[in-house]
Amino acid sequence: MTAWLLSGLGLLILLLAGDALVRGAVNLSLRLGVPALIVSLTIVAFGTSAPELLIAISAIKENAPGIALGNVVGSNTANILLVLGLPALLATLHTSECDSRKNYVFMLLASVLFIGLAFCGIFNLYSGAILLAALGLVLWNAFREAHAHRKACGEACADDEELDGLEEADPDMPYWKISIYLVLGLIGLPMGAHLLVDNATVIARTYGVSETVIGLTLVAVGTSLPELATTVMAALRRQADVALGNVIGSNMFNLLAIVGIATLVGPIPVDQEFLRFDLWVMLGASLLLIPFVFFKKDITRGWGLLLTLLYAVYVISLLA
Repeated sequence: MTAWLLSGLGLLILLLAGDALVRGAVNLSLRLGVPALIVSLTIVAFGTSAPELLIAISAIKENAPGIALGNVVGSNTANILLVLGLPALLATLHTSECDSRKNYVFMLLASVLFIGLAFCGIFNLYSGAILLAALGLVLWNAFREAHAHRKACGEACADDEELDGLEEADPDMPYWKISIYLVLGLIGLPMGAHLLVDNATVIARTYGVSETVIGLTLVAVGTSLPELATTVMAALRRQADVALGNVIGSNMFNLLAIVGIATLVGPIPVDQEFLRFDLWVMLGASLLLIPFVFFKKDITRGWGLLLTLLYAVYVISLLA
């Protein structure tokens, strides 16, 4: 019971510290005059992935690479089946109104690249460099498109839109408050990651469950909670583009950035079970988005129920 409580505490610290770090970094950048465009494309994107990154690094250092890889693969599966499924039960996600085709294709290509590298048997510095190079291309394309939109719309218009999209943004936040956010984030993230990984490993050993399964379920669902909260609010506010974009962007960063950066700390061996089952579940879940991205279907309550049930079946099959 203690291990479960400490895992929950570690997860809570991770989520709060990640939020604090994003708030501090965004507002420091804006106070220093860094354009909101750069902030949204870099600091926010990386900051919201900080819990997953710290977990991956801690897991590699603690010699539990199954948790590191399981967290990434499990989070991507949970992001689609659970993070889109549960909010759709509350309110229809009107995905027919948004155009996510290009980013969705990038996500599928990132998934195929990730699976291809996984079949090498290990993620090392070479495969990490390939993933980070792909991430660089995605960021360059996003920057280019945003810059073109800024020129077409006008500087002031674009800056207002970018700031409106960042709930953390307050260009007038005092430096002392920014410092508190940054300190809390920088101290809390490694502390929370260490607590969660250590105690998740204890749970795995106590119940005879592999570290990989713990990474795919407990840790993955935990680190998907920010995306779930964002998507629930987007569903209630009828902002389907935010919901779908949040999931697609998060999945791309998980595959390219988290594993890519983690390989700088140490190699990540790939368990055979990933190659037989979990990677294909992740890819299959990604392909389920085709009707909503290309054929302008809304994610109705029926679809939400189906996605949620599919995730439940997946978790039961893992634990069985």
